[in-house]
Amino acid sequence: MMDADLYRVRFSPGELTAARAFWKPIARYLQRYIPKDGTVLDLGAGFCHFINNIEAGRKIALDFNAANLAHADAGVEKLLGSAHDLASLPPLDTVFASNVYEHLPSREAVYSSIRGVFELLKPGGRFIVLQPNFAHCAREYFDFFDHRLIFTHKSMAEALTAAGFEIEVLHARFLPFTSKNNIPKAPWLVALYLRVPLAWKVMGGQMLIVARKP
Repeated sequence: MMDADLYRVRFSPGELTAARAFWKPIARYLQRYIPKDGTVLDLGAGFCHFINNIEAGRKIALDFNAANLAHADAGVEKLLGSAHDLASLPPLDTVFASNVYEHLPSREAVYSSIRGVFELLKPGGRFIVLQPNFAHCAREYFDFFDHRLIFTHKSMAEALTAAGFEIEVLHARFLPFTSKNNIPKAPWLVALYLRVPLAWKVMGGQMLIVARKP
């Protein structure tokens, strides 16, 4: 499987260890949008850095790659599946998708996923999308072989709105495009970065959108 091979070579063990650490302050920042007693799904969980660090009553990690799900902590439910086939999931309070939609095979599959999330969320539930923003990372975007689709904050917000969501938060620039850049990764520096939105406007290559189901 191509994607499994790519993920195996893309991050060294040292980079994965660093990512586990610097995701802690990112999860703390995002916790404001996630009820601690609710059910949260990490859609396309990857190495499970988000779901392992977030607080929730029930935590579910979904990924197409079983090797990725092996990184989930005890207490995280692991589901093997596709980001655009969500029929088997329970009602949810929060869905989080980080760096997922650029890998899907078509825009139709992306929209199917967004609609599926909308249907699964309880009224008032939130869909948190962290996604490369082509408007701010075009030069580096195709340095990754498995990037198929491109989105900007405007196109992603349009799709979410068309699916029925209300846009609650939209930051066109939030996190840097990739952790493989030569950027500070110490958790305390990441925490400081998150407290200084002016820094996002300089270094941010990924959008953050929080969409709410009415």
